[in-house]
Amino acid sequence: MSAPLYQLKAEFFKTLGHPVRIRVLELLSEREHGVAEMLRDTGVEPAYLSQQLAVLRRANMVVARREGTAVYYALTSPQVAELLRTARTIISGVLANQAELLADLRATAPREKTP
Repeated sequence: MSAPLYQLKAEFFKTLGHPVRIRVLELLSEREHGVAEMLRDTGVEPAYLSQQLAVLRRANMVVARREGTAVYYALTSPQVAELLRTARTIISGVLANQAELLADLRATAPREKTP
């Protein structure tokens, strides 16, 4: 018996639940990247990047190709880039609402009396 869709979705979002993996996916949303470029752009150690790329490969979110000694990665689906853009839009909306609420709170807060 296969896993229910909601369980598969939870596993998918768990895969996305790491800052380095998100950064890698953002980079790959722009274009294919070599490992050396991703090391520079993520600022993590090679072994750590390799570990995170392995997680993304197992989840079938990225694919690797070898060119000589260099390894290049790309997204397996453009929908991953679309998902990241959608997440950005949602987060921007949430932050805008929070900023608006904070401004309202400051505007209605009682003024402190100065001695």
